[in-house]
Amino acid sequence: MGRKKPAEAPKLKFIEHYRIMWPFIRPYLFRAVLAVLLCIPIGALDAVVALALKPYMDIVLVDKSDKSPAYIPLLIVAFTVVQGALNYAATYLNAWVGSKITMDLKKALFRKLLYMEPAYYDKNDSGYVIQRFSNDADEACNGLIENVRLFTARIFSSLSLIGVLIYNSWQLSIIAIVILAGALLPLAQVRRMIKDVIYKTVQEKSTILNNYNETCAGNKTIASYNLQERCFKLFDQTITTLFKLSIKMIQKTAWMTPMLHVVVSIGVGAVIGFGSYLIVNGTITSGNFVSFITALIMLYNPIKNIGKNFSAVQVSFLAIERIADILNLKPAIVSDARTGLRGIKKDIVFDNVCFAYHQDAPVLKNISLTVKAGTTTALVGNSGGGKSTLVNLIPRFYDVCSGSIKIDGKDIRDINLASLRDNIAVVFQDNFLFSGTVRDNILIGKPDATEEEINRALEMAYLKEFVDEQEDGLETDIGERGTLLSGGQRQRLAIARAFVKNAPIVILDEATSALDNKAEAVVQKAIDNLMKDRTVFVIAHRLSTVQNADEIIVINDGEIVEHGTHEQLLSISNGAYRSLYNAQFKNKA
Repeated sequence: MGRKKPAEAPKLKFIEHYRIMWPFIRPYLFRAVLAVLLCIPIGALDAVVALALKPYMDIVLVDKSDKSPAYIPLLIVAFTVVQGALNYAATYLNAWVGSKITMDLKKALFRKLLYMEPAYYDKNDSGYVIQRFSNDADEACNGLIENVRLFTARIFSSLSLIGVLIYNSWQLSIIAIVILAGALLPLAQVRRMIKDVIYKTVQEKSTILNNYNETCAGNKTIASYNLQERCFKLFDQTITTLFKLSIKMIQKTAWMTPMLHVVVSIGVGAVIGFGSYLIVNGTITSGNFVSFITALIMLYNPIKNIGKNFSAVQVSFLAIERIADILNLKPAIVSDARTGLRGIKKDIVFDNVCFAYHQDAPVLKNISLTVKAGTTTALVGNSGGGKSTLVNLIPRFYDVCSGSIKIDGKDIRDINLASLRDNIAVVFQDNFLFSGTVRDNILIGKPDATEEEINRALEMAYLKEFVDEQEDGLETDIGERGTLLSGGQRQRLAIARAFVKNAPIVILDEATSALDNKAEAVVQKAIDNLMKDRTVFVIAHRLSTVQNADEIIVINDGEIVEHGTHEQLLSISNGAYRSLYNAQFKNKA
C-alpha cells in the first residue's frame, strides 16, 4: 500500500469538453429547458411582494384611507401558492434530468473502462478508476443541475427585483446596482483559485478508495505480516492531506459570503441614507421607499449566499472537465478490421518481435518463432525473462513495439479484435472468477452453452464430482472472486470455462504453479484434456509438466536462448534447459 504523488491539474479545454457532453444532454433537452423555464416565473414572482407594498403603504399607512386594497394580501398568497407549485415541478424535473444524465454518463464511462487495454490498469489503481469513472459523474450532474436551477431562479428574481427598484426610484437603483456589480466581480476569480485544490482532492480521494480496496483484497496478507499499523498510518496520512485540502478550499472560498454581507450592508445603508433625502424632497413617496427597500433586501439576501453555490457550480464544472477527459481517451489496443479468424490451420509466427512496457527497458528482444497448428509449445526460463509477456501479445493484451505476430499469414493487428480473442482461451495462474454461481462462471466461456456442453466441460475439468456433491449443484454460489472454493477448484472451474469456450488456441500461464502436489495432479489431468487437438502455449516453472511438449522454448532476459524437444535440450552440455532441469531434479540424479 503506497502513495502516488498527485499530478498537476490539466489545462482546461472548455469548448471541446462541453461538446463531448452535449450527446448526454440532448435526449433530455426539452425537460431540462422546461425545468429552467419554470424557474423564470419562480424567480420573477419574488417581485410581487415588493411591488404590492407601494400601493399598500401609500393608501393605508400614509393616507390612512378606509378604502383598503384587500385584494393585495390575497394576491400575495395566491402568487406564493403558484410559486410553490412551480418550484416543486422544477425540482422534480431537475432531479429527473440530473439522474438520467448521471446514469447515461456512468454507462458511457463504464463502457469506456471495459475497453481500456491492460496497460491502463497497470498505470492506474482501483481507487483512481472508481473516483474518475463513477464518483465524478455524481459530482458533475447532481451538483450542477441543482445549482443551475437555483441560479436561474435567482437571476430572474434579481432581474424582476431590479425592475421594481427602477420603477420605484432610478436614483436609488444606480446605487444598488453599482454596489451589486462590485460584490459579484471577485467571483470571476474563484475557478482559477480552486482548480488545483479540487484536482488534488480528487487524487487523494482515489487514494482513500484504493486503501479500502487493498484492505479488502489483501486482508490475509495484512494480518499475516501484522501490517495493520502500517496501513493505518498510510490511511491517516491521506485523511490528513484531505483535511488540509478542505481547509485550503475554505480559505479560498469562505471569504465570499462575509465579503458579500459587508458589501450588502453598505448598499442598504447608502440606500437608506439617500432614500431619506429623496422622501424629504418629495422625489419619492414612502410607499416607493418601502417597496424599494423590500426589493433591495430580497435581491441582496440570495446574493449574500451566492458564494457557496458558485463554488459548488465550479466544482461541478471541473468534474465535467475530468469526465470529458476520460470520454476523450482512446484505447491503445483498437481494431477496426473486419477480417475474422476461423480457427488456425497452419501456424502462428512471431517475426522479430520486440516489446517494452516502458521506453528504454526492453522485455522481449527480436523474438522469432514458428508454432505449428495443433502442437504444444512450452516456454521456460528464468523468472522475469518475458514468458508471460510473449503469450500476452497473442490475444493483444499488449501490442508489439516492432515486428509482427501472424496467424495463418495474417497479422493479428489486421484481424478483428473480438474475433481474435474468441479463438483464444487463457488459463492464468490466478484466474479471476466473478461473483455468482458455478454455472455463471462456466457460461462466461460460452453464454449459450447447452446443459450437455456444461456437463461435458465439468467432466473434462474433473469438477463434476464436486458440483454433484453440492446441494445447489451448478447454482452453488462461489463467493467474491471464488473465495468459497479451494485453489484447485478455482483452477478447474477456470479450465471448465476454457473447455466450454472450445477455442482452437489455448494459453496456460503457470496454471498449476500455485497448487500443492495433490491439487496439481488433478488440475494437470484437466489441463491434459484441454490441450487435446489444440494449439497450446504452456508457461511452467515445473519442468515435469512440459516434458511431453512438441517444442520447448527457453527464454532468458527477453531472448530465445534454446529450443527443441525435452530430449534434444537435455543433450546440450552446459545448456540453459539442462541447468534448469538438473536444479529441479538434482535429488533424482
